[in-house]
Amino acid sequence: MAISPLAPKSFAKLPPIAGARMASCEAGIKYAGRKDLLLMLFDEPAAVAGVFTRSKCPSAPVDWCRALLAGSNEAKARAVVVNAGNANAFTGQKGANATLATARAAAATANCHENEVYLASTGVIGEPLDAPAFTHYLDDLHARAHSDDWHEAAKAIMTTDTYPKLATRTVDLNGHSVTINGIAKGSGMIAPDMATMLAFIVTDARIGSGLLQSLLSQHVGSTFNSVTVDSDTSTSDTVLLFACGGSSAPALDSLADSRVEAFSAALHALMHDLAQQIVRDGEGATKLVEIAVEGAVSDVSAHMIAKSVANSPLVKTAIAGEDANWGRVVMAVGKAGEPADRDRLTISFGDVRVAMHGERDPGYSEEEASAVMRADEIRIAIDLGMGEGKARMWTCDLTKEYVAINGDYRS
Repeated sequence: MAISPLAPKSFAKLPPIAGARMASCEAGIKYAGRKDLLLMLFDEPAAVAGVFTRSKCPSAPVDWCRALLAGSNEAKARAVVVNAGNANAFTGQKGANATLATARAAAATANCHENEVYLASTGVIGEPLDAPAFTHYLDDLHARAHSDDWHEAAKAIMTTDTYPKLATRTVDLNGHSVTINGIAKGSGMIAPDMATMLAFIVTDARIGSGLLQSLLSQHVGSTFNSVTVDSDTSTSDTVLLFACGGSSAPALDSLADSRVEAFSAALHALMHDLAQQIVRDGEGATKLVEIAVEGAVSDVSAHMIAKSVANSPLVKTAIAGEDANWGRVVMAVGKAGEPADRDRLTISFGDVRVAMHGERDPGYSEEEASAVMRADEIRIAIDLGMGEGKARMWTCDLTKEYVAINGDYRS
């Protein structure tokens, strides 16, 4: 599969995180000749936080992780097992049994309790996952796990992704350096609802699980929940954030701590980076599109309008065809079900205003608008003229290649 034309020109080099190790291998779960199994280990119990899909048909690993985190501010993790090629979703009791078998095998390998093992699966829905077919690899992965294997870890969790997704940030906390590393996967079935496809973020900061959860939940809306490829929310969406505590920085234990703001900003930047990488790798995508809405009656309303435009097949196919069909944007705003006034609406493609006051802009130039649409990155700005609400979403075009990829996904 060709690498997306929107892929980064180079991949981030993630530094080691003290206390975190990982290894990956080819387990043959679905794919041949590529890695599809990841084991991540924490030398000491790591604080953990998570957000998950709000799909009413969640996968068995989502159920497992939710149960571990439910009602606890002291959740700890010693191991994470991720498989690609099989989502272990809509697999009934077989799926629950597979998660338990995987957790028990990983716990035996890592010498920890099964409740300290977190799981994630991605791939085909509805196919039973044969845990014994891959858990026998865990001992070998444990033996060769090391702290400088982030790139291979990111490759091991890919499905239809065309490139691995990695990001890192370093933040100074009163003279003490703290690192945050993250990997993610996602290319199709991307319209997150409280999470994104799969993302695993690790920091060497010392933070309790309660505060960690607050910070993760705070940033999901403007990062992972602000990207969409195809309007479809996965059964398996999972973001897990771990704090190993290997930094020399004193512990962060309260939102009132003045240092939390700097850490929070770095975490948000990393999550935004990973989310952008996901939408840049949208299946068949050739263009990255920002939908910027302002002047709405509220931020929530602005988000819903931006989402309506970003998810519109007619808008996305027009972008694929480099057609400056701003009438489709008008349509998507009007159908969103949010307060809008046709005669106050202003729409711009890049720096070219195309519509205002309920009609085409008097100075509209088809040539200038079409030039904007030929770019790899496009900004569509919408001003509703009704209030102070604003939001941004990122999407991609919808091409013939998307149909080709998904038409034979199980073949």
